[in-house]
Amino acid sequence: MADWTVTQVADRLELAADVFARLLGVKPQGYFSAWPEYFHSFGDQVGQEPRMRRPRPSPRDITEAEETLLWLRWLEKDDARIVWLRANRKPWKSICWELGVSRATANRRWQYGIAVIVWRLNGKRVPGKRSMEYLIRQASDRR
Repeated sequence: MADWTVTQVADRLELAADVFARLLGVKPQGYFSAWPEYFHSFGDQVGQEPRMRRPRPSPRDITEAEETLLWLRWLEKDDARIVWLRANRKPWKSICWELGVSRATANRRWQYGIAVIVWRLNGKRVPGKRSMEYLIRQASDRR
């Protein structure tokens, strides 16, 4: 890609979270149920809505999601957590409660995390002596 933007990075993170949510659950080795398998007869299923399953992610989707997950290494621990929780569409209220910060602080740190990822993907070094606001403004101007 030529130049990454804030919306492209946010969309890619949400896509990665969606891919990981669609993967099969990992169960501990030796996991089993003592209950017998219940097979529904035709009469049981009459009038019920069919259960729609989302398709499993393709190998390419999984590879892209793993690459996207590596972007979080460029962030501080709490900023990476906020970015990942937002990618999983967790509401701001529960994020703020979990991390013990205000809504404005959480949003600012999310914007900063996305901006750092944009800078790094575009091949720039993140300036250490600049403010968060400068970095966010410069990253969002790249439309």
